[in-house]
Amino acid sequence: MSSLFTPLTLRSLPIPNRAWMSPMCMYSAAPEGPDTGAPTDFHLTHLASRAAGGAGLVMAEATGVRPDGRISPWDLGLWNDRQQEAFTRITAAIKTHGAVPAIQLAHAGRKASVDKPWLSDRYLTESEGGWQPVAPSAIAYDGLAVPHELTVEEIQQLVRDFADSAQRALAAGFQVAEVHGAHGYLINSFLSPASNHRTDAYGGSFENRIRFALEVVDAVRAVWPEDLPVFFRTSATDWLTENPEDEREGWTGEDTVRLAKELHAHGVDLVDVSTGGMVRDAKIVAGPNYQVPFADQARNQVGIPTAAVGIITEPQQAEDIITGGQADAVFLGRELLRNPYWAQHAALALGAEPTWPDQYAYVVKRRKR
Repeated sequence: MSSLFTPLTLRSLPIPNRAWMSPMCMYSAAPEGPDTGAPTDFHLTHLASRAAGGAGLVMAEATGVRPDGRISPWDLGLWNDRQQEAFTRITAAIKTHGAVPAIQLAHAGRKASVDKPWLSDRYLTESEGGWQPVAPSAIAYDGLAVPHELTVEEIQQLVRDFADSAQRALAAGFQVAEVHGAHGYLINSFLSPASNHRTDAYGGSFENRIRFALEVVDAVRAVWPEDLPVFFRTSATDWLTENPEDEREGWTGEDTVRLAKELHAHGVDLVDVSTGGMVRDAKIVAGPNYQVPFADQARNQVGIPTAAVGIITEPQQAEDIITGGQADAVFLGRELLRNPYWAQHAALALGAEPTWPDQYAYVVKRRKR
């Protein structure tokens, strides 16, 4: 029996398989007006088609918990009723195909207010529809604007914003909430000494730098049902200490293990392990499975379920990650853009039963004449 297509139950939520759709920003929401940040027909098609394609869990892209928390003006948001209502048809569509709807709640921090990546990816000024980014310290991400250094009161408001968006996500029908703590965005920028130079209770020591992340997790967990899981996405390394020629201090795999222990104690059910995104010039040697060892490390040193990501493209490759105990699930991104039905084809390749929608199955399963 295929390990990849064995169900996984987290808390009381059964997830039908372990091949999941990674959150990927589409930059396709309205940038202004009454529908700002609300998902559109594009998002419905984009997400529901991967559920029909057999993904066991489908995660909506990084969704801003407030207007200035978006990466770009075209990002999704979840801070008002219109956005919440627009998400309900998407969660319903995902469930119709037997998949679990999940959402990644996010704040872009110092990497906010940028153009669409296929246009320029540059910082957008207020006159261009942008805004001033915020961060733990007034240190700019390379090429972007210097962020406003958050006050303690503003940090506490952000914690409440995450909780408010989580409540809206639940009302919209999502069954998993993921806190985005990776890729140099706000929570990640608190974690890393490369971007956090504060001297108060939110900076300096490891315990202080993880404080905001744990406060957000606690706030989300407090409003999320006890029988439904909360995930946390982390960048397991900034890829600074791995380069002996780079003298900058950064976040490491060992730090991630320490954080994972705390996340586990605070009610996080799975750590979604990625890497990088803190600095633009990090030296990353990417290749198949290049991030899997970090998921393996957290899973087997902490005892918390993990999901692995990063150039996972082949069914047997994904199967071996699960069978080998390196992770409990795999998130696929680019490969599901290339082939929305990857999971259905992977099931066939691994000897499992595909879950084609009835409208497709009677044709797909017919013998060729």
